[in-house]
Amino acid sequence: MTVKVALIGAGSVGQRHARTLQQLGVRITSVTDAHPEAAEKVAREVDARAFTDPDAALDLTDADAVYVCVPPFAHGSGERAALSRGLPLFVEKPVGLGREIAEEIGVLVEAAGVVTGTGYHWRCTDTLEHARELLAEAPALLASGYWLDKRPPVPWWGRVDRSGGQVVEQLTHVLDAARFLLGDVVEVYAAGVRSASAIDLQTAGRAGEESDDVDDATAATMRFASGAVATLAATSVLAAKHRAALHTVSRGLYLEVSETGLSSFDGASRTDLESAEDPRATVDREFIEAVRGEREATRTPYAEALRSHRLGCAIAESARTGLPVRLPQERSAVHGARV
Repeated sequence: MTVKVALIGAGSVGQRHARTLQQLGVRITSVTDAHPEAAEKVAREVDARAFTDPDAALDLTDADAVYVCVPPFAHGSGERAALSRGLPLFVEKPVGLGREIAEEIGVLVEAAGVVTGTGYHWRCTDTLEHARELLAEAPALLASGYWLDKRPPVPWWGRVDRSGGQVVEQLTHVLDAARFLLGDVVEVYAAGVRSASAIDLQTAGRAGEESDDVDDATAATMRFASGAVATLAATSVLAAKHRAALHTVSRGLYLEVSETGLSSFDGASRTDLESAEDPRATVDREFIEAVRGEREATRTPYAEALRSHRLGCAIAESARTGLPVRLPQERSAVHGARV
């Protein structure tokens, strides 16, 4: 069965998924983007039709599934178009700018009962699965996560009302890995700092130009339902990406996990494992297998992505207000316990 996919979002992330999907034998039947030139360029490359409206794309072309690969501020219309037609849905992270649209889509996903996948590809590494097995034997008491990076060059990233900020847009991968390994979080507290850059000073006061307002650095603490505690750090002021990872401390065991591998220390020896497969490709392969009926579900369903998104939004809220934020108790699909 050749799976036909409607691609919504013709940016770099959408193009990456399109290349992977074609390698998997998937046919891209339409490319939709708010910028017609971008949609037409990618559509020509994958031999598909170009659109600026997702409903028109799904009405006028054939699709077995929909990929939504849009910036945080642009979520909503693509997901609604897919779910109103009962089509399997893949959504890139983060699943929204704030919580409102993401929660609405979460309700629609549950009602539609379709296969879903999301861009939280760290979950698709065999090394993260191995880390969870190790932590089942030696539960983590402490964790430390970080995303130390440069500021992405896309114009919308520096504005909170477009990207949601670094915690929501980038650190969310680490938050999702932390939830996968340690369970759900019950309380967060965060603080951020923002200083005017040379570019801000140059553009300040110019008509039609808004200065960036995303924090340069964020520090946060989290308490898990298990009682474990964690610290988080994120910054986008470096000249290039340095590292992004999560470290855990258990009695007699130290783990370092990232999207590329796992290092473990037990006091006597160190073991370094690389992921057997590129998780960015695995996350697409597993979604297409689920669409074909070859597996029941993906490891990155929308419901889990929504829980990680709520955590990122809570940290962003705490950094903005200076107050701790408690998260509502819910049942985790990973740990299966009321928290």
